[in-house]
Amino acid sequence: MGIVNIEDELHEQLRLASKVTCRSINAQAAFWIKIGMLCETNPTLSFSEIMRRELNAAGVAVSSLSVSEA
Repeated sequence: MGIVNIEDELHEQLRLASKVTCRSINAQAAFWIKIGMLCETNPTLSFSEIMRRELNAAGVAVSSLSVSEA
């Protein structure tokens, strides 16, 4: 584990995003880093496809969930 130096504005964006996603600032940064790496190594997949793949790999039954119409 190490320290990463980032710009103040990016740190502020991390802080704000972490509140919305209920993650720590470090967990939010780790999430963005992981998803960014997956996007770079899988350029033909959309964000949604990458998330579905990651959720499936974690054992989350994504196909059984549905969005209700409001």
